[in-house]
Amino acid sequence: MPNFKHITANNNLRELVKSAFDTEIKLAGAWGYNKEESTIIQANEHNLPLAQFEHTLASMRAYLEMNMTQEKADRYGSINLNEISRESFNDKGLTYHKVGYEITAMKDEEYATFINEYKEGYGKDNFDLADHFKRRKKATLTRVVNHWFEVSSIL
Repeated sequence: MPNFKHITANNNLRELVKSAFDTEIKLAGAWGYNKEESTIIQANEHNLPLAQFEHTLASMRAYLEMNMTQEKADRYGSINLNEISRESFNDKGLTYHKVGYEITAMKDEEYATFINEYKEGYGKDNFDLADHFKRRKKATLTRVVNHWFEVSSIL
C-alpha cells in the first residue's frame, strides 16, 4: 500500500483550505491525525449536520494526501470516504470527535481506462460486465484512517 504523507497546515488551516478548495471555512488547528493535531471547527456557517461537515473536511484531507500532493502518475481519483466509527471525548473542557473512515480510491489513469472501457462496452454482447467490475474492484485501494475534530465551539 502506498505511504501517504501527513499534510501540514503550518498553523493556517483556514488559508490552506481557501487556497486548495476555494472555500471559506472557519477552521484552526491541523489536519486531525491525532488529538494534539485536531481540526478545530470554529463555526458551521452552512448549518450542515456535524457528521456531514466532518466528512467534507476528511474528504479534503484525503484529496490533498492522495491527489493534489502526488506526482501525476501517482495521483488517485474516485476518492470515496465512508464513516466506520465515531467516538466522542471530553478533555479539559473541550469536546473531540475521533472519526474513522474507510477510504477507497483508484489511480487516476486506471480509473479513466475503466470508465472508457465501460462506456464503450456497456450493452454490447461481448462485454463481460462481471469481469469488468471484478478487475475494477481489484484495482481499488482501500485504506482506513482516523480524523480528530475539536468541536467545542459549535456544540
